[in-house]
Amino acid sequence: MFMIDVVLKNTPSILSVQRKAAEDAEAVYKQITEAIANGNPKVLELTCEKEASKRITMVVSEVIAVQVSDKAGAGSTSGRAPGFFALTAGE
Repeated sequence: MFMIDVVLKNTPSILSVQRKAAEDAEAVYKQITEAIANGNPKVLELTCEKEASKRITMVVSEVIAVQVSDKAGAGSTSGRAPGFFALTAGE
């Protein structure tokens, strides 16, 4: 299972959807990055393959980051949850 994480401006939480195949996850990633680059469409709706009833609609101009990760391997070997960054004590 592959996670597509999206971060919005001024929002502390990460929005996520999942895809079963790497190719499908990459297609969603490209859809989001192209929308950011072109500003079109203005609103983007994503669905989740794991939870069929989960839908996310976002204003593309508010997206500041997108990431694709392999859920099966993420966090299991490094001991941390997947995400964009982590703060440690002393920073």
